[in-house]
This record gives sequence, structure tokens and C-alpha cells, in this order.
Amino acid sequence: MEDYIIWFENLGMSDVDRVGGKNSSLGEMISNLANAGVTVPGGFATTAHAYREFLAKDGLKDRIDSELDALDINDVNELARVGSRIRQWVSETPFPESLDNALEAAYEQLQNGNTNMAVAVRSSATAEDLPDASFAGQQETFLNIVGIDHVKHAVREVFASLFNDRAISYRVHHGFDHKLVALSAGIQKMVRSETASSGVMFTLDTESGFQDVVFITASYGLGETVVQGAVNPDEFYVHKPTYEAGRPAVLRRNLGSKAIKMVYGDSAEAGKSVETVKVDMEERNRFCINDAEVEELAKQALIIEKHYKRPMDIEWAKDGDDGRIYIVQARPETVKSRVSANVMERYLLKEQGTVIAEGRSIGHRIGKGPVRVVTSIQEMDRVQPGDVLVTDMTDPDWEPVMKRSSAIVTDRGGRTCHAAIIARELGIPAVVGCGDATDVLKEGQEVTVSCAEGDTGLIYEGSLDFELRENTVESMPDIPFKIMMNVGNPDRAFDFQSLPNEGVGLARLEFIINRMIGVHPKALLNFDGLPRDIKETVEKRISGYSSPVDFYVDKLVEGISTLAAAFADKKVIVRLSDFKSNEYANLIGGTLYEPDEENPMLGFRGASRYISETFRDCFELECRALKRVREDMGFENVEIMVPFVRTVGEASQVIELLAENGLKRGENGLRVIMMCELPANALLADQFLEHFDGFSIGSNDLTQLALGLDRDSGIVAHLFDERNEAVKALLENAIQACKRAGKYIGICGQGPSDHPDLAKWLMDQGIDSVSLNPDSVLDTWFFLAEEELPGA
Repeated sequence: MEDYIIWFENLGMSDVDRVGGKNSSLGEMISNLANAGVTVPGGFATTAHAYREFLAKDGLKDRIDSELDALDINDVNELARVGSRIRQWVSETPFPESLDNALEAAYEQLQNGNTNMAVAVRSSATAEDLPDASFAGQQETFLNIVGIDHVKHAVREVFASLFNDRAISYRVHHGFDHKLVALSAGIQKMVRSETASSGVMFTLDTESGFQDVVFITASYGLGETVVQGAVNPDEFYVHKPTYEAGRPAVLRRNLGSKAIKMVYGDSAEAGKSVETVKVDMEERNRFCINDAEVEELAKQALIIEKHYKRPMDIEWAKDGDDGRIYIVQARPETVKSRVSANVMERYLLKEQGTVIAEGRSIGHRIGKGPVRVVTSIQEMDRVQPGDVLVTDMTDPDWEPVMKRSSAIVTDRGGRTCHAAIIARELGIPAVVGCGDATDVLKEGQEVTVSCAEGDTGLIYEGSLDFELRENTVESMPDIPFKIMMNVGNPDRAFDFQSLPNEGVGLARLEFIINRMIGVHPKALLNFDGLPRDIKETVEKRISGYSSPVDFYVDKLVEGISTLAAAFADKKVIVRLSDFKSNEYANLIGGTLYEPDEENPMLGFRGASRYISETFRDCFELECRALKRVREDMGFENVEIMVPFVRTVGEASQVIELLAENGLKRGENGLRVIMMCELPANALLADQFLEHFDGFSIGSNDLTQLALGLDRDSGIVAHLFDERNEAVKALLENAIQACKRAGKYIGICGQGPSDHPDLAKWLMDQGIDSVSLNPDSVLDTWFFLAEEELPGA
């Protein structure tokens, strides 16, 4: 019987030639990882031999080879006709008696007397999931199949799916010989995730390739909606070293819309056995799995990754009956794990534009061109090279035209769906899950699609200029001080950590508040008393979190811990919030609580705000978040920076307030740095340093206050220059005071990013570190190395 059927527990990775990558991997996990805590539903696989014997029947193979040899796959209409014809031949050809009998015997054994048992019938190609191609979704999967006749029909449909248009095209483009590819069908017990949830996870970040996280997507019902990109799923990141240390390890949570779910249909026949239904709004507004389940998924993912010794792409399902989590597929990740870490590729927009749509970004590239709105696969031939393909959702059948596009934009889909995987593999920027792209983007309209600005992908009106910068970082020259980075956006942390750096010299808390929270902390503290319209807006914003205050603190924790994890072996200096009153007023509910100041730049901000009775409860929330990141999650690389400290008295009060909130300077190695950005700070540096562990110079405010000018005023902006002699005198005073005290001195203002010669001057002064914007790190590094070693 083993010529035709092999049980999963008798398979391993050495059996790829017999049952394909997917089925051999299921066998490998059942055989080797069951006792380690990885749970895989049982089943069996048909063999490549069975498939080849089936094709030999009635001259089927010769007819197929003849059609494919004569096919021009660039002619999408001809491809569709030939693919359809071959699939019909396969579907109409009966199984050889030996395979027929083997299927019946194995299925009866799997049922074990349960005649209502449902199975999944999946494809596993012998060239599938090998390291140099993902083959994601190239063949069919059928769920909730009951009864031997329906199983046989599903297996035949799986065999036929080897000749889907997308699979034919994909093999040609990746150099696979059609004649050498065979198919195995996996028949696996169903996991009842229709009443629970399911999804996909990767043991690295799919956009940056950062390997210290597990990236998990999840949605209600059967997993095909996530895989196909029919739903915008919940997303989670788990930090591997933190999880392995036994600490809370969920770094990020993004609530997806989860508008539909796939459930069992009324029929058990392939093609009719499942249906999609709408999800109740109450369910949509909460995460479909909890943190304990997220960490259980991460646990199984890590066991699998360690066994295979490579990053993995894993499909999972939670059973609604027994509540357990099962692994239903695992294969090597094939895109980011093969990218050279030594080549830095940065796409940068050179001009601003109007954003007309946004969604989840895939990759970090930028593309532009005319919009081509395509509503069905029948219109694929309308897509011309350089078009921006806009559609509700793609599936792998679209692969032949995806490669023609300069960018792809979809209404639905998450970052682990087939369209996203193929877009990454093709190196094409894609923005998925926009919701309304097919409505707001018009046929022929020129647009620019940017995935270069974080997790959120933006579609701009018009054709905007951008540039590509490439650097090789195999041998960065030595320089005599540390180059750190200003990283405000946690979305980009995993990407930026791959640049040469010594950590984060400035992480702006207000960036996290503005981007990830968007609500004034007072509005969350006083939620019950908010006006109805603001309350409804806030209620939507905090969906998925247990209370308004928990939302604020949890989101701060997520942002800070993501930065801390990305740079886990280096210092991450987090600046406490430094919004001005007009900026706080722009947050949801902000106008209810903020004063109307003539000059907010010189008003209620920084230390004065923290110690005031009106803001102290808000400041305590920031402290609570920092304490959780450092103590509960164990990120002791996080240091605190206090901005805009006007007097030595304020310095003393802030340090006391931090200690009252469990952030005592010196405890557990906590350093508290002061932002040196007022002339008073530099002039009285020795006195301020009695309360702090060092300075980080804020050259922007220091310059405008030293020169008495408003940097936002176009009339006097030309006088703004950090290299002015008066500013340099203050800088030198601050640097020398820190040197005398043996304390840290760095700079995190814009000056060194804009003026490499200022960075050189600071280097000569003996500054410990310069913190630069990420896009200027490499250029400044090389400039300083050349200045340090003339002729190098």
C-alpha cells in the first residue's frame, strides 16, 4: 500500500520526493516534535508514484506535455484556455484501481468508526516549498470534506490544480520543469476552527527580516480567509528572547477588521463544503485570540524553527471544541531569509503629496504609475507594464500579471496572505487591506504607492519623485565615538536595527502617543464624563483593550518594548512626552483639557507639565508603561530622558516624581538623562548634572533659544544654524561639564544629521555619541571616517 499511501507518522523531511514538501513536513513534525509540544492533526498522503501512475492512464501525461510545450505563458488568454482544458482532462480521468482501493482503506482507518469525520485535503508538490521558491497557494486546498466519494473527488481536484494558470506560470518563471513536478494529496483530520480562530505565523518579521520575533496573524473561522487575503486579520509580534526568559513577550497588537469568516457549509463536496459569513461587530472589535494563546503559538513556532534550523512559515488553527492550538502546515520562509544583510536598500520620497488611501505595507519599496482597477481575473490582460494594479483582493491566479505591475493595492488582505507573499518574492511594493481603494482610486489616475514609511502603506495622488539608496555595510570603518539613531516610529524599528548603530539616542514618546494612541490621556482618564460624540470616537479607538486607561498604557508599552526589542543589546533612550499644548490639543478630546497659549513652544511643556497638579495623573501613566517595559518584560536597556527642564528645582522635582512612580534613578541600572536644550542647562550644567546621569543635547531648541528666533518663522529661518559660534560655546560648556563629572554626553538634535561638519566638530570635542536620523547614518559615518583618516 505504501506505493500509493503513506501515513504522516511514517514520513520525514527525507521524503520530499515521495510526498512533496508540505506532507513530508507534517510527517517530520508528527514524528519528531509531538513530544516537544507541537500538536499536528493526523492523516496520510498519496504518493508522487500514485500521481505519476494516474497520469500514465489513457495517455494523459503525453497530452498534457504536448499542450504545455506549445504554450506561450505571456499570452494570458491562451494560458487560461490551456489550463482549463488540462484540468478538465484530469478531473474526468478515473483513478487506477490500486490507488482507488488504497484511498478507501486508509480513509476508513482514519475514520476509526466515525463516519461523520471531516478532513482537509491539501496539495503538496514535490518541488513545492523548496528553499528557492514559496509556491504559496499554487495548488488547491479543500476543507470539511466528509465521505470517501467526496474525498476522492477532492484528491482529483487537487491533482488537477497542479495545472492552475498561476501554477503553470509560476513554474516557468522559476525554472521548474513541468515534467519533473508531481503532486501528493494530504488527507488530514479537520481542526474545528470554524467555531474558533486560525491564521498564519512567521518566525521572523516578514517586512524587515528581523529574526528575533514571531509574527502572528489571526482571524475567526477557518484559515483560508487569512491565507487568501479575504480578511484583514489581527496581528501580533512576540519577542523570542523575552519569551524564552519566561517574561511577558507580546510586543505589538494590531486589531484587524475581521469582517468575514469561513465556516462549514451544508455540503461535504469539494467546492461546496465551506461558506463565508459576516462576523458580528462585537466580535470584530476584540482580538480573536488572547495573549496566552499568542504565546502558546510562539512556543510551538520556536520549537519548529529550532528543529528545522531556519525561519519558518506556519499555518495554525484553534479547535473550538477542545480549545487546543494545532499546526496544520509548516514550510521554510523563502523571501526575507535569503536577503543579504550586508546590502542596505532605502527608498526615500523626495516630495510631499496628498494621501488618498492607506493600508498595510508589504516590503519597503516605492512604486508609481497609472491606476488599473481590475474587478475580476477575466480582466487581467488589461494590466500593462508599469501599471498600479488595484483590486478588491488578489489570489495566486493573478501571479502572471502581478509581475507586470509597478505596485499592487487591495481592499482586503493581511500581511501573510498569498498576495503579500508573492509581492515580496517579486520585489513589488503592495498595500493590502485598504478597505476602499477600488472606490477612491480612479482608472488611469497617476499615483505613488509608498511602503517606505512604516507599517502603514500610503497611496499618494500624483507621480512623486523618490530615490533609491543602496549601501554595502560589510566593512564599516572605525570612528572614535558612537553613532546612535533617532527612532520615533516603532513601525520602522525592526528595519532600522539592521543599520550600523550603537542604539537609540532619542525615542520620542509623543510619536507613539500620536501615531498609536491618538487620544489625549485626560480623555481616557475621564472617559465616563466625555461628551457623547467624543466618547463614541474614543470607544472605537480603544477596541480590543480592557479599559480606556489600559489602552493608553498598553499602547505605550507596545511602542517602547518594540524599540527596546529591536535594539535589545544596546541602549534605547526614551524621551518622556514633549508635546506642546497646541499639539496635545490636536489629540482626540485634547481641546477639553489644554490651555490656549500664545506661544506654546515656550509654554506648558516638558518638566513643568509633569510636575503640575493638572497633568500629574497623565505623567503617572507614562511611568507605569516604562516600569512595565523595564521590570516585567526585562528590557533594562531602556533609559529615560527628561525634556525641557527650565530650573534646577524642576530637575529635583521630576527625579523625585519618577522615584515615587517606581522609576528610581540607579535602581536596576536605570539611568535618567536630561535633554540639554535651554541655554540655562548649558550655563548651569554642573548643577543640573547633580540630578541626572548625563545630557543629551537638543540642538534644535538650544539654537532657537540661544539666537532668540522662532525656527518655524519663514522670515528669520535663514538665521537658524546650529554651527553659530554662540551655540557652539553653549555646546562646548555642556560637553566639558559632563566630561568633568564623568557622565554621558550625546546629541540627538537635527544638527549633526543636516551638517556632517558639525558632527566632526562634536567628535573633536570628545562627545560620547551622536544620534542621527536613520536616513543620514551611513553618509555621516563614512564622512566622519574620511575626516578622521585623511586619504582613507
